[in-house]
Amino acid sequence: MKVEKFIEILGSGFFTGVPDSQLRALCDYLMEQYGIDSRRHIIAANEGNAAALAAGYHLATGKVPVVYMQNSGEGNIINPVASLLSEKVYAIPMIFVIGWRGEPGVHDEPQHIFQGEVTIKLLDDMDIASFVVGKETTQKELEDKMAEYDRLLQQGKQVAFVIRKGALSYEGKVRYENENSMTREEIIRHILQVSGTDPIVSTTGKASRELFEIREEKGQGHQYDFLTVGSMGHSSSIALGVAINQPHKKIWCVDGDGAALMHMGAMALLGVNCPANLVHIIINNGAHETVGGMPTAAGKIDLVTVAKGCGYPKAVRVSSFEELDRELLAAKEGKELVLIEALCSIGARADLGRPTTTARENKEGFMGYLECEE
Repeated sequence: MKVEKFIEILGSGFFTGVPDSQLRALCDYLMEQYGIDSRRHIIAANEGNAAALAAGYHLATGKVPVVYMQNSGEGNIINPVASLLSEKVYAIPMIFVIGWRGEPGVHDEPQHIFQGEVTIKLLDDMDIASFVVGKETTQKELEDKMAEYDRLLQQGKQVAFVIRKGALSYEGKVRYENENSMTREEIIRHILQVSGTDPIVSTTGKASRELFEIREEKGQGHQYDFLTVGSMGHSSSIALGVAINQPHKKIWCVDGDGAALMHMGAMALLGVNCPANLVHIIINNGAHETVGGMPTAAGKIDLVTVAKGCGYPKAVRVSSFEELDRELLAAKEGKELVLIEALCSIGARADLGRPTTTARENKEGFMGYLECEE
């Protein structure tokens, strides 16, 4: 189904959410039509944030908003759905559009498998009526379902359209780019040159995939790295937990701007605990690149000032490899919590692969390495 028709049938004038590759057609259409327009379309920091923002839209206008997300974001909306939107509380109507990663019977990455299995069940448990949209779904079927949903929305309930892979199409081409010169993969190469055999916790998406492939290329083992293949926004908290309990090791966290924004409260926790052995690197391309390249708010905020305000003793921004190498070496030799924000271009190799080890193998190798280094 063409995304233009899908949006027309939904009939909403406001969209917010977190981009998803399964919803690329929708995201590209919204960016081309509205860009980031506070009255029509806002890319949120996380899915709960989007639900609350959409609730504010309804309170101000009386109209029904649309919140889009990958199904991994369902966990982030459980609290606002149950304690804010529910008809047993404020009865705020909302349309959720959810990309179905890990759909049973469809091959996907390990972090999506269980989430895919419980996607519909979680919606049922939240009393959210759901309708699955696939390539075979007709315009008439969608119109009939939306007419049924309109009655539920008028009662202050929420509804969801769960989108299968390839269900929506868009012929427009949106190009996402910035003016930064460093590439993420080369940034990671420079980090590895300095970190050596120090443990690394890397964030969700292409950063972990690139880290894995660089290790393969160099003939190095993967025991040094914990690849946070799911749980977006939590790699810095994982790294904090490791650093506190491995105080004699230098721990590196390779983070992304979208992930850092998603649960920015983690930076406050890092600053308060202030582990002297942790280096927090945020590779900032101002984009949700792993799912298509749609912009994040990090392109317009000062993460260095945020980190300092959270209590990081040192926080710097770098835009060249010369600056990056200097700060990496200083962090390696230093004895204080450091944030390095590395400004990065948008883009990755077309042939970038995925880890060939299982998530459990990755965990066991990493834990074994930490234990043998005691």
